[in-house]
Amino acid sequence: MTIEQKPLWVLGYGSLIFKPPPHAKYVIPGVIHGYTRRFWQSSSDHRGTPEHKGRVVTLIPYDDIKTREEFIKDLYKYEENLHDEFHKNDLKVWACAYYIPAEFSQEVTEYLNVREQDGYTIHNIPFLLHHDPLIHNQSELVEAINQLPKDHLTGKHVLTSVVYIGTVDNESFIGPETIEDTANVISEAQGPSGANWEYLEKLYHSLKELDKNGKDNYLEKLVEKVIEVRKEKGIDLS
Repeated sequence: MTIEQKPLWVLGYGSLIFKPPPHAKYVIPGVIHGYTRRFWQSSSDHRGTPEHKGRVVTLIPYDDIKTREEFIKDLYKYEENLHDEFHKNDLKVWACAYYIPAEFSQEVTEYLNVREQDGYTIHNIPFLLHHDPLIHNQSELVEAINQLPKDHLTGKHVLTSVVYIGTVDNESFIGPETIEDTANVISEAQGPSGANWEYLEKLYHSLKELDKNGKDNYLEKLVEKVIEVRKEKGIDLS
């Protein structure tokens, strides 16, 4: 018996933003609520080596943040408008969703399972779409979006999508790390996929394109610190 393949939606919040999966036909920006993005996942297979591990991003969920004092302290350090009693929807991460046609869904899943293997596991989380209203001429995409439920507060479509997350209990999770320590690692780390600094720089500029009016204080300060450290070490910034 042949199992009918279905179209696949995949969320990108890190390298998938600037290096999309194969066969991605459409991409839609949007927001993941209830998470924060941090460079707290070590990388020994892409942006570092087993001997000199780099740093890549993962998502830290609200439920984990609320139960660990060090996570809360880190959050308040970079979130300017956060109240003393913050809620799940107060946390948001800009990301993008890729639409993979049904005939490629199995191939892309297998590809991502290899690409995201260093501590990452598959999860399904809600994603609030911020799509361009001018997509009406893309009938396949419009049909897929119109099948989705809408958020009762914003009226925007909500997609429950596959995403790869390095949870706080995976062996590659670094845990709360200061900007200075993270920057020191990123400034020099290299791996099979290239320089760790390149990963950070590409993510930073890609997010600027996704959310032109937003500001990620954590990411801004990390970029500034890595540039500072590389200058101090005499490392070429190009």
